[in-house]
Amino acid sequence: MKLLFTNFHDGDGGGHTTYILGLARGLAARHEVHVAAPPGSRLNREARAIPGVTVLDQPFPNGLRRLRARSRARRQLAGYLRRERFDLVHVNGSADHRLLMSAARGLRPRPPVVLTKHNSKPMTGIGHAWRSRFGTDQVIAVCDFVRRQVMASPYARCRVATVFNGVDIGRFAPLAADPARRAGWLEPAAAGERLLIGSNAGTARYKGWMDLVEALALLARDQRARFRVVLAGGLPKADDLARVEALGLSAQVHFTGRLDDVRPMVAALDAGFVLSWDVETISFACREMMAMGKPVLVSDYAGLPENIRQGEDGWVVPARDREAIADALRRLLDERDALPAMGRAARRHAEAEFGMERFVDATEAVYTALVRDFSSKA
Repeated sequence: MKLLFTNFHDGDGGGHTTYILGLARGLAARHEVHVAAPPGSRLNREARAIPGVTVLDQPFPNGLRRLRARSRARRQLAGYLRRERFDLVHVNGSADHRLLMSAARGLRPRPPVVLTKHNSKPMTGIGHAWRSRFGTDQVIAVCDFVRRQVMASPYARCRVATVFNGVDIGRFAPLAADPARRAGWLEPAAAGERLLIGSNAGTARYKGWMDLVEALALLARDQRARFRVVLAGGLPKADDLARVEALGLSAQVHFTGRLDDVRPMVAALDAGFVLSWDVETISFACREMMAMGKPVLVSDYAGLPENIRQGEDGWVVPARDREAIADALRRLLDERDALPAMGRAARRHAEAEFGMERFVDATEAVYTALVRDFSSKA
């Protein structure tokens, strides 16, 4: 098959970028894969490094004030569609979906369009109704929670498949922790006297890291002193840092900044956490930490609980409930000796269900069935 992936993000792109790169790497050996992404974006840059993948510098301008730029972008994408004659186009957000629909107008035959629903935002309004009826043939939900959202939306008229996100469990595998790195975060106390918990999910407010910090402040002084927290991602805003300081936890909460490779940080942890309360679906970060043999504390938001076998390889708490998070932290202290076994259970879970090959093969099966049925109706 000749496949085109589109994504509108100009910068990092987060989970959207991770998702598309995983599919591009997995499918490029057996299909002709093209990626249309804004110049300078992480997706554009990293897709170029994948053998066999063709990348188009394609902006996806949005908003009424950018009509001229949108017109140029539409003409470019329309020309690309006419020249390449793709068997299938896979869109990943509203901006690229809209531009694709406009660019494909009048194209005969029109390639079937797959949309992946990556976030927990409601699929309501006239835009979604229009795109579901005239520009979507298949929806992929990345977890059961998202599938329920899709089936309660105008996209229920489309074909719908659930394909859980996969991670590279070969790359994200258990590693020995770097003693110097771990000691640097745990000083001045000996590493054996402290619990190091952390997250590679980023420092956006909706990721819930501040809820964990505020829950930590609820613990008794001796309990609170036994924790250190490390967070990978962009540095938080000044008011967030001020809040951490006001809670008296600045010495215990460490921000790494953006990391090209999060694995050494994750390897140093005793346990991970993803406590999102908005936007999230199932979280690549959670699955990466579990694949590296870390039990993970998650909120009950969206699809996050679908990652966890409660008490076996992680814990689930109500989103934004600081008291419940504080209770979970106390359990971590009480069950510290059980954490390595829970980490091994997390790794087994990842090996059984989170692998990239499983994810790529399931997505390819969706494509194959759609193209076959679409061709039979042409």
